[in-house]
Amino acid sequence: MSDAGILLSDEQLRQLELYYEMVVEQNKVMNLTSITEPDEFIEKHLLDSLAPLAADEGLKALLTKSGARLIDVGTGAGFPGIPLKIVCPSLSVTLLDSLRKRVDFLQNVIDTLKLKDIKAVHLRAEEGGRDPLYREQYDLVVSRAVAALSILTEYDLPFAKVGGTFIAYKAAAAEEELAQAKNAISKLGGKADPPISLVLPDTDIQRTLIPIRKVRPTPKTYPRKPGTAKKSPL
Repeated sequence: MSDAGILLSDEQLRQLELYYEMVVEQNKVMNLTSITEPDEFIEKHLLDSLAPLAADEGLKALLTKSGARLIDVGTGAGFPGIPLKIVCPSLSVTLLDSLRKRVDFLQNVIDTLKLKDIKAVHLRAEEGGRDPLYREQYDLVVSRAVAALSILTEYDLPFAKVGGTFIAYKAAAAEEELAQAKNAISKLGGKADPPISLVLPDTDIQRTLIPIRKVRPTPKTYPRKPGTAKKSPL
């Protein structure tokens, strides 16, 4: 991953390899990913998860700041939270997912890889965003979920503290989606920075990252009840 400007120790490489093996093994009994071939896994999961480190010096500084708190909302099999934690060990990481079986798997990964200052939490995003333990507690919020940005913003921005940043991982063409989410971003206390586009190193995979800064507290009415954001986006 040196082509991405990311230099890894032998221990970090060992952890990433073991993580891959655990995902593939668990995938035999539960649906975590359709991507299991090693090279494709590296490109579409690992390199993609680490895209903010390669894309922008400002995002890299946020992720490598000592003691920064990050929450990965709707983490699934642990992307991007676990690769980011391995590569940026000073991060304090929360992995949030709504499915208990996935959370149990993630805890097993944490224990097996002997990762410190990281936890897996079983909660829906809408519940976590209202819980004082998590609401407006994080410097960084990340999501690789496939939901539209207007929906993702309601799920994610409540977790960011004022001055924090939500980084949405999106496909190559995100300008139209960003325009459609303008109202939601404003209502939820955010301000979008210009999208950052890149091609993942040694691939032809295009990725756009949308950084949304938290400039004021999210109103207490948000996030709405589970399912509401999807049915009726802001």
